[in-house]
Amino acid sequence: MLELMEVLSNDNPKYGYNAATGKYEDLMAAGIIDPTKVVRCCLEHAASVAKTFLTSDENPGVAKTFLTSDVVVVDIKEPEPIPAGNPMDNSGYGY
Repeated sequence: MLELMEVLSNDNPKYGYNAATGKYEDLMAAGIIDPTKVVRCCLEHAASVAKTFLTSDENPGVAKTFLTSDVVVVDIKEPEPIPAGNPMDNSGYGY
């Protein structure tokens, strides 16, 4: 199991766990510069989402909202309780 304190206790910001060797070391010195596949996948997925929003005919304003906002706050409206009927109401009984 990875020891978080092992990494955090070192003053070198390049220090981390090398999964290929199973050792804690200076990752830059070991030749680990950037998880390229992760970065590439993130960029591809972000482009795909942006394309989906931009080409959406159903909600053209959604793309503008999401692509120009730092934060989008969504309030979920809670369902209103159904009022109970009047227990003393005799309507329908012919009184």
